[in-house]
Amino acid sequence: MQDIKDMLIFAQVVKSKSFSAAAEQMGSSKSHISKSVARLEAALGVRLLQRSTRSLSLTEIGGAYFEHCDRILDELAQADNTVNRLHQEPRGTLRISTSVAFGTLHVAPALPDFMAQYPDLSVDMTISDRLVDLVDESYDIALRIIAEPGLNLVARRVSPIRRKICASPAYLARRGIPGTPQDLIGHNCLNYTYQSAQGIWQLKGPDGDCAVPVSGSLRINDDEALSQAVLGGLGLAMLPTFIAGQELQAGRLVEVLPGYLPVDRFLYAVTLPNRHLPSKVRVFVDYLMQRFGPQPYWD
Repeated sequence: MQDIKDMLIFAQVVKSKSFSAAAEQMGSSKSHISKSVARLEAALGVRLLQRSTRSLSLTEIGGAYFEHCDRILDELAQADNTVNRLHQEPRGTLRISTSVAFGTLHVAPALPDFMAQYPDLSVDMTISDRLVDLVDESYDIALRIIAEPGLNLVARRVSPIRRKICASPAYLARRGIPGTPQDLIGHNCLNYTYQSAQGIWQLKGPDGDCAVPVSGSLRINDDEALSQAVLGGLGLAMLPTFIAGQELQAGRLVEVLPGYLPVDRFLYAVTLPNRHLPSKVRVFVDYLMQRFGPQPYWD
């Protein structure tokens, strides 16, 4: 295989019909162009061009070789055009990873409007609470609800994710309403098992942060299922407002200790470091920020 640069220079010389014109077209010197063609001929062991002081012509072998080089030029140009088109226009497939509850309740309902705006774009979305590897699993973007983004990734904050301590009116009528964080110790506090510290509720209130030891009869790894247990009157739980918002507004759930809130988390759009972010990723993140932030509709 010959150096592709020499092949492309040879093809440009033929198209330009002179070394000087090819050098001007390629922003190079005539001597560099001439040496490149000579190097290609030496590597192939044949003469490609007949040179004279006034003209330049292809040999029979040179003509056949040029046809192949010319096709390579066309393929490279098409490859450049494809890359530019895909980079500038949202096309292709957008691979998304998102959590079960948020993906089901909010991301999936947001997709029809988004995809109507970009009809040349398709979406491949995985809904899972597993932390995916963007590189090994070839995801374009992961939507993560976290306090702080990790290292070695680019994370754009989309919206706040607020949580509130919630209970049903029936539970509060039966067990009473907690007046202080310490009152939670005597209540059935249901735990979401993906919390980092089990049995400890981290709250921030008028006097600063506090950590309250709690216990309860249910531990569960799904926020939606947890909300159903709270709606059924089983106990108290810290629920994200993107799940509990409508229930709170309708009075089916009641916020407990409104002056004490769990530590803030945020929805981040996480991507790999990339100076040239593909347009399909960029427009999706912009769309989510407009739809979800800075004041989410579920709040």
